[in-house]
Amino acid sequence: MMDVLSRIADAVEEAVRKIPDSKCRGECIGVGADGTSTSQIDKIAENTVLAFIQRNNIPLNVLSEEIGFVDNGAVETLVLDPIDGTSNAIAGVPLFTISMAIGTRSLADIHTAYLRNLVTGDVMTAEKGKGAYKNGSRVRVRKADMDDLFLMIYLGNGAHPASFDLAKRVKSSRSYGCASLEMSLVAEGEADGFMMHAERYSRAIRVVDIAASVLILREAGGEVYDLDGNVLDMSFDLDCHSNFIAFGDRKVYEFIIKTENKVPESLVYGICVNTRIPEAKEYAKRVINALEGCDYVLEEGAASELKMKGCPVEDMKVDIMIIIGGDGTILRTSMRNKAPLIGINAGGVGFLAEINVKEIEEGIRRLRNGEYVVEERFKLSSWYDGKYLAEAVNEAVIHTDSIAKIRHFKVYVNDKLMTEVRADGIIVSTPTGSTCYAMSLGAPLIDPRVNAVVVVPMAAYKFASRPFVVPADTKVTVETMMDSGCLLVVDGQEEYEIKGKTHIDFGRSSETVRFIRFNTDFYSRVREKLVNAI
Repeated sequence: MMDVLSRIADAVEEAVRKIPDSKCRGECIGVGADGTSTSQIDKIAENTVLAFIQRNNIPLNVLSEEIGFVDNGAVETLVLDPIDGTSNAIAGVPLFTISMAIGTRSLADIHTAYLRNLVTGDVMTAEKGKGAYKNGSRVRVRKADMDDLFLMIYLGNGAHPASFDLAKRVKSSRSYGCASLEMSLVAEGEADGFMMHAERYSRAIRVVDIAASVLILREAGGEVYDLDGNVLDMSFDLDCHSNFIAFGDRKVYEFIIKTENKVPESLVYGICVNTRIPEAKEYAKRVINALEGCDYVLEEGAASELKMKGCPVEDMKVDIMIIIGGDGTILRTSMRNKAPLIGINAGGVGFLAEINVKEIEEGIRRLRNGEYVVEERFKLSSWYDGKYLAEAVNEAVIHTDSIAKIRHFKVYVNDKLMTEVRADGIIVSTPTGSTCYAMSLGAPLIDPRVNAVVVVPMAAYKFASRPFVVPADTKVTVETMMDSGCLLVVDGQEEYEIKGKTHIDFGRSSETVRFIRFNTDFYSRVREKLVNAI
C-alpha cells in the first residue's frame, strides 16, 4: 500500500506544479466539508487523489477536509489532507505537504502513513510496528536538553494565550503553519515537541491534519497526549477537533503542561455595569468582593454610583471585561473595547451572558482559576457612501424611516441579484445574531461554527420572500429602490440615515469578538435560554 500512496503523491505533485501562480493557487472556489474556505490548490489536489483511487480501483474509502467522507464500500479509509499548509503554498513558502494515512475508525488503528513535502520532495513514512523513515532512512526522536528546548508551537490568531507564554519560556520556538511537518520535525529529532492549543474548539486540530504524522511520531519513539494527559485518539470525523502536545521525551510534556496549568497572576479585570438595572449596584459590589486581591478597573458610570475611581470603557486597558447587564450592555461594550467579554445576566434572556446573578461568586471563582475557554465569533462590516460604519456582532438592520411605510429593496450577493422584495426592511445577521432579531422573523438558528450570514426580509409583502443563508466571505449588497429614506441600525446601538436610491455593502469583518465561556455547547444554550424564554 505504501507504493500506492507514493504514486498518489506523485500525481498530486505534478498537478500542483501545473497551477500557474500563487493567485490561482489561492483562488477561493467554495466551502469545504470542514466549514472552511476551499482554495483552488486544495481542490485540485483532492480531485487528483479521488480520480487516482477511482481509476485504479483502490479499495479505500476517503476522508478529506474538502469533500468529507467518500464511501467506496471499502473496509479501510484513507485519511487525507490533500494540502496541509495551504496558506504557505499560496504565499510561496516551501512548507506544505500531502498527508495520507490508512486505518478503519480512529488514530489508534492507523497502520500506514505517508507524508511528502511537495516543494522539497522529502518523504516521511511509517508502518505500524516497523519504525519511521525519512527518504528511506530510519528516524528517531531525541532526548531533550531542558535548558535548550526547541518547540513547535501553534501561534496563529486562534492560539490560546498560554501558547505565547510557553514561547517565552523556551530557548527557541517556531510556528510554521503546517502541523504535519511540525510534528514530523519532532519525529526526526530536529525539535523537542509540538503544542497545539487553540482558544476555540473549532480552531483546534482535525484528524485529517495529523493522522499520518501521529503514526510517524509514534513509530519514531514519541507520543501525543491531549491536554488532560491522555494518549490522543481521534475518530475519523471532521467535526472532531482536539488540542494536543506531541513530544519525543516525556519530560517535555511535563514541562509544557506545567506551563499550561499555570493560572496568570497579573490579569487586570474591567467591570462594566448597566446602572439602570435596579440591583446593579449590589451586583457590582459582589463582583468586586469576589475579585478581592485582583487588579480591576471600574467603568465611570458604575464608579460614580459606588463613589470610586472610574475610567471610560474605551480607555480601559484590561485583560478580561466583566459586564453586568443584558445582551444590549454586552453589545455596547463590545463596540468600545476589544478585551474578551464575560456577561453576568442582570437583564432578560441574556443569551450572550455566561453567569447568572445567583452564581456571581462561583462564576468569578472559575474565571480567576482559568476554568474557561475563549470563544471567538466574527463580526459584520458595513460600508455606506464611501464610509466604513460600526461593526456588528449580531446584525445590521435596514428599515423604513417612517412608521407603516413599505420599501422596495434589491439584494445582491457578490454583485449578482439574489432577490427583489417589498418589505419594511432587510436584516443581515451573523450566526451570533441568528438567535436574536433574525430569529423573531422566522430565520433559522445558525450554529456559530458555521461560516455564514443570513439575509432576512422584514414583514415582506410576498409570502415567498424567505430568508437566505449565504457564505460569510461573500459581499452582500442591499439597494434601496425608492426615493424615500431608510435607517441602518447596527446591533441596536448605532443608527445611520440612508438616502433613497442608494446601496449599503456588508461583509465579514477581519475583527472578531471574544466571549469567555464555561459551557461551549450552543444547543444546550438554545434549549436553556430560548425554548423556555418569555
